[in-house]
Amino acid sequence: MSDAATLQRFDVLGIHVTAASMASAIDQICRWVDGDEHTYVCVSDANSIISATSDPALRQIFNESGMTLPDGMPLVWSGHRAGLHEMTRVCGPDLMPAMLAEAARHGWSSYFYGGAPGVAEQLVARLREQIPELRVAGVASPPYRALSDDELRDDIDTINRSGADIVWVGLGAPKQERWMADNRHLLTAPVLIGVGAAFDMHAGRVQRAPQWMQRSGLEWVYRLCREPRRLWRRYARVVPRFLWGSLWHRPRALAVAGRVPV
Repeated sequence: MSDAATLQRFDVLGIHVTAASMASAIDQICRWVDGDEHTYVCVSDANSIISATSDPALRQIFNESGMTLPDGMPLVWSGHRAGLHEMTRVCGPDLMPAMLAEAARHGWSSYFYGGAPGVAEQLVARLREQIPELRVAGVASPPYRALSDDELRDDIDTINRSGADIVWVGLGAPKQERWMADNRHLLTAPVLIGVGAAFDMHAGRVQRAPQWMQRSGLEWVYRLCREPRRLWRRYARVVPRFLWGSLWHRPRALAVAGRVPV
């Protein structure tokens, strides 16, 4: 990965988040595909950041990524506090169709790895309605359990034989981040992008919050109302820890050689 083409980052609770906009993130990914780089992109929210604060291995994965994009307004506000006012939210469900449209214009193909059985196929069918020129190298829905070494090698070989330029990974956080970091050097695709719930959203299985809630940082409230039993403990832990932590430890911009403006 070339430092000359690296977007600036800022430190929030020890995690180095990329100060990107949608346009600059897509431009960066295009440069990597053109340059045949081998890197991965994390699309992360406050919950992922809090998880990484107590997991040094996960923190390293985020900090060594090609980009760790701000999927959530709390991270955008943290970046603004660090003086990076041009950055915007870059969430997985928005990044995926925007980047796929760009990939179609370049003739690049994508592999979709993740989701429950049938989700990747539904995802592709719906995306083709939006992007008729979409090039699909393949799809796979691995089991939720840990894969054996042979199963993992088979999956890697299949993805490599497909000739994919971009691999979209929807295994859920932090499983997808660990998978990308562990396997990026085994895969021939230049870029791996972890987008989590974007698979279910674009397959039509999960509904997104209204735009006004997304813009105001209240998407977590919408999700909590829809899945209270599953999510209340997560948000009871994450929201106060993130707010208190980022207030106590002010986010700060990191110096990066060859910074690319957002």
